[in-house]
Amino acid sequence: MKFDEWISRIRTWKTDMFVLTQNRLALQYSVLLMIFLTLFITIVYLLVDAMVSFEQERQLQSNADLAAMVITESLRDHAITKQELDYLSTTQESGKPYFYYMVKPDGQLLFGDEFFHRLRPQFLQLVKGWNPGIREIRYESLVTPPPRVGGHRPPPGGRELVLMMTGRAIFQGDQLAGFFYTGRDVSFTFELTHNLLIVLVVLGILFLGIAMLLSFYMSKRAMIPIRRSFQRQREFAADASHELRTPLSILHSSLDVLEMEEGEKLSAFSRNVLVTMKDEVRRMTKLVSDLLTLARSDSGTPDLQMESFDVIPSVEQMVRSMQTLAQAKEIVLNMQAPAKAVMQGDPERFKQLLYILLDNAIKYTPNGGEVKLSLAVESADKHPCLRIVVQDTGIGIPPEEQDRIFDRFYRVDKNRSRDMGGTGLGLAIAKWIAEAHHGSIQVSSTPGKGSTFTVTIPINQPRTSRSPHSHSI
Repeated sequence: MKFDEWISRIRTWKTDMFVLTQNRLALQYSVLLMIFLTLFITIVYLLVDAMVSFEQERQLQSNADLAAMVITESLRDHAITKQELDYLSTTQESGKPYFYYMVKPDGQLLFGDEFFHRLRPQFLQLVKGWNPGIREIRYESLVTPPPRVGGHRPPPGGRELVLMMTGRAIFQGDQLAGFFYTGRDVSFTFELTHNLLIVLVVLGILFLGIAMLLSFYMSKRAMIPIRRSFQRQREFAADASHELRTPLSILHSSLDVLEMEEGEKLSAFSRNVLVTMKDEVRRMTKLVSDLLTLARSDSGTPDLQMESFDVIPSVEQMVRSMQTLAQAKEIVLNMQAPAKAVMQGDPERFKQLLYILLDNAIKYTPNGGEVKLSLAVESADKHPCLRIVVQDTGIGIPPEEQDRIFDRFYRVDKNRSRDMGGTGLGLAIAKWIAEAHHGSIQVSSTPGKGSTFTVTIPINQPRTSRSPHSHSI
């Protein structure tokens, strides 16, 4: 399959109503699952982190309370014996502290111990001037220097040490005797919770990917019955429109015969009824033809007879045919176009597009107005394209209605459109013709001043595989 065919399929896929709905459902399911996974990961991480931190803080506070009680009891005798120091050291080691110090109010160290003796200056610097509050916990970090190897200078770098610290004010009677500080290494816990967060995030991303695949699969399954129902309705509309064309044609011919043979014998009332019937049959025929066009356009494969042709003769012919309608309303119809503009497309659909735009412009332009048609070959995204602009001085379109005028059966002024014979399908067909040629149609309008419709169609159409059963309308 060639690159142009892939591009064409991608464009068709992007505009497919069911694919867009399916993708929207899958996206919504995925967003909901992502929110739940994010909440789950956050709650699990915070709970684990809180539980581990709470247990460690409880143990550290318990050890600090025990040590403060031992030191306070010892100071009642105005001295701490070696036996009490050994007991204090034993209780602190059982709690696995990284250091503990008894410091006088002036900062002088009375006694203490640490896991690494060479880190004592850093530990004392961390607690220097700290007057701990009631059951206050502090977290500090420092980098431990690497050990010396063979008496040589230690290599650069070291391990980051995270400390959980607390302290107690020690009183001898009513006199402040000093502060007792203790801390423990919680680096492993921090690393563990950090790794847990990474694992949870990776698992969340993995489960999210699986959930997105499942969401896409489930939304695709959910669209199957809707697709079938829509397909049946589309086939019914196409078949009914096709079958109605023949009886409507017969009815219109019968009315013409009746008018020619019995027209002179009919009363004025009967002639009015006959004219009304012919107008309604004509309107019904146009409506059925438009419905059949849109029903076939819904098949997803553009039903176009693609060929290379010069658009200027078609435009000139269309303008000449519309001059009669414009002159009836004293509307000036101007055209500005190059001498030649060759493009690839369906000539009949191109004429239909021009007819719809010019017919709308003339219908909604009051008597004595002006309609301008301009064509130009321009470059868009480094590709040549045909730019068609139809500008009128009509009643205009309100801003809130401009996004809906291309919807089927939508009319800005329903009563006025019906009086003019409109069905509300013309602009929907115009949009389909432009998009079937891989182009676009846009509108800009100011109420009371007029509207401007701009159609942009690539000169060279991508090659697409065409169904052998396709046929023109």
